[in-house]
Amino acid sequence: MLNIYYRDDMVPADVPGNYSKSPTKPRRFLEFLRGTPVWLHVALRDNFGPVTRDDLLTAHTPAYVDAFLTGQPRSLAESNDLRWSPEFRDSVLLTNGCLLAANTAAVDNPAQVTMAPVSGFHHAQPERGSGYCTFSGQVVAALKLYRERGLRGAWIDLDGHFGNSIEDSRAFAADLDVAIPRGCNVNATGSHVAYLADLEHKLHEIERRVLAGELAYVCMAHGADSHEWDQLGHQCTTAEWLQAADMVYEMLARCREVRPVAVTLALFGGYRDDHPESVLGLHAMDTAQCLKFLGGVELKYMAEVHARRS
Repeated sequence: MLNIYYRDDMVPADVPGNYSKSPTKPRRFLEFLRGTPVWLHVALRDNFGPVTRDDLLTAHTPAYVDAFLTGQPRSLAESNDLRWSPEFRDSVLLTNGCLLAANTAAVDNPAQVTMAPVSGFHHAQPERGSGYCTFSGQVVAALKLYRERGLRGAWIDLDGHFGNSIEDSRAFAADLDVAIPRGCNVNATGSHVAYLADLEHKLHEIERRVLAGELAYVCMAHGADSHEWDQLGHQCTTAEWLQAADMVYEMLARCREVRPVAVTLALFGGYRDDHPESVLGLHAMDTAQCLKFLGGVELKYMAEVHARRS
């Protein structure tokens, strides 16, 4: 089973005027997934709560955390490029809590695979939000797992844009270099064949570290904005996007034959105003490939990914 961490109240209302629909993606993704064969292998978990102010202070300045919690000053509270509201604030605290809960459950029982169907993390900086990202939830979770349990991990971030939040936080939290070692924040570069070659090279290093016992967990965030028909990406065809998923999950399957590495999935980017179902379909196919390699479930599921309308 794939354990998906989700609560209805972690999704705010869709606010008109916001370019990014990422805050509503968890709800839309689960609605989409219910219509696929993947759903038969899903277990929903809602036993988590919001992150606390103290949790957020591990990765962010007090001035920024308090601005977002109170909504003032508005310029700082909305530095993520999204409109602030009490409802949105509460949803952000829950999506960060969702990621933390999924990571924690995975390391508690590495035989399972967990998912936090969330995004809005990897561009946040210690002193502000950025690029539809409010708080760097990966940093919060990684530091908590390291400081409380001594566990180190890796992020495979296949969003269409470089996930700067981990690198930008290294100077702010010195022990992040231990919690997520240098070279363990994977962002593939290039396009098409070059993209896959770069990913393969970087995955070799993650595999080496897992097999050496250096990493206890790996988080995979396969953003759909790396797809060639996305409004903001363009690195991969559908076949290449799925090949990237296969490369990651095959590597993790090899590792799991030797060591019980924990695995957590997240969604991250994807922007298709013309056909949002294509974004959700890509995420669903990635989930199916994870179940194939890590769960032994051969679904042979293919979603419809529509070419962008001119």
